[in-house]
Amino acid sequence: MTEDQRKYFELLQAIVSRLAGNSFSIKGWAVGLVAILGGFAAKDADPRFVFGLWLPALCFWGLDAYYLRQERLFRALYNAATAPGSTVTVYSMNIAPYEAKVPGVFKVAFSRTILWLHMPILIFVLTLTLYSVYKIAAVQHPSAPTVSRSVKNTPPS
Repeated sequence: MTEDQRKYFELLQAIVSRLAGNSFSIKGWAVGLVAILGGFAAKDADPRFVFGLWLPALCFWGLDAYYLRQERLFRALYNAATAPGSTVTVYSMNIAPYEAKVPGVFKVAFSRTILWLHMPILIFVLTLTLYSVYKIAAVQHPSAPTVSRSVKNTPPS
């Protein structure tokens, strides 16, 4: 193994590690942001906060899937580069030949490694949405009409 190959493999490993770190960071931001905004939304059942939770929850889910797919693509490149008799050019970052071998972002988004975190987040946001809609409906259309009683000013007998 030449020094150039060794550096190339280290570079590929660093890319895979950075992508894995980005995915981990996305998970932390997703949980933190949804928890904080979810607390504000649940406090007052404010639909602005609840409906505002959907965008970051879905965006973080998509970003996490994107980073996991990129990580898998670079792992495929690393495996091809380290295989005996490899024809991969040293310092090549071309992941296009592996696009067909690695599932797309949409399929990766529904893999177990992604769903274990993002599905509970989406269920939490859905629950808050339903709670908020129920609270709004209860305020606008009370189920029991209020009865006002007039007080008589008659002396007790």
